[in-house]
Amino acid sequence: MDIRAIIAGVTFALIWSSAFTSARILVTNAPPLTVSALRFLIAGLIALTIARAMGQSWRLTPQQWRLTILFGICQNALYLGLNFIAMQTVEASVAAIIASSLPLLVALAAWLISGETVRPLGMAGLAAGIGGVLLIMGSRITQGVDLAAVGLCAVAALALTFATLAVRGASAGGNMISVVGWQMLVGCTALAVPALLFETREANLTPVVLAAFGYTVFVPGLIATLIWFWLVGRIGATRAATFHFLNPVFGVAIAAALLGEAIGVLDMVGVAITTVGILAVQLSKTTRRT
Repeated sequence: MDIRAIIAGVTFALIWSSAFTSARILVTNAPPLTVSALRFLIAGLIALTIARAMGQSWRLTPQQWRLTILFGICQNALYLGLNFIAMQTVEASVAAIIASSLPLLVALAAWLISGETVRPLGMAGLAAGIGGVLLIMGSRITQGVDLAAVGLCAVAALALTFATLAVRGASAGGNMISVVGWQMLVGCTALAVPALLFETREANLTPVVLAAFGYTVFVPGLIATLIWFWLVGRIGATRAATFHFLNPVFGVAIAAALLGEAIGVLDMVGVAITTVGILAVQLSKTTRRT
């Protein structure tokens, strides 16, 4: 893995982890599905405008359309929509920690579906990372975390697993920014219906909430998605997904700094274990190349 991919992966993890904090601010002040649909509408239209300005076509191949729709539903509607609902009652750090289980889920799915091999050192690293996540989650459960909301986060992580595996095919035909724009609009469409049917329109639109909304639209919504497409195309879904192990590190730290969420001893131990897991996974990939 080259230095540009590492920088992109760490940057993506930092931005993605920060989204849990901004989302927590949003969903405690506004209806979650309505906020999600609106952010995807704005981000999607901006992405398509940028794509046209760069000379990209809005027309996708049939294969791209199938995978873009799948990606939009799995990542935007299911993963982000379910997380937004869950974060009404669970802390941002909890959602970030659960999301960090993605690498193991992706590796298992790639093995079952594509026959992709993960070396023993890589599997040990993934297992260590999941062990760190479970250690942190165990301490949170004893503190009375909302288990139903945790379940929504777990289902969301499964949805993101399939989205991750679909990314490479969706962007393979070019017009990457157009793909990003269309998958945002797919997510908007999928969330708009339940938002209109089940949510009220009451919101507490303070300057902080509006700033969190703008940040969520442009930074995690557009910039992080573009980085993710580029990263998966460069190093593959399994390697790219290992950077999600940084989510507990950044997610817990950012939530503590901005929201005042507590960090316990077990949290710090769990974060250390996941960091070792990342090192093992990356060493495994390096060994595989030599």
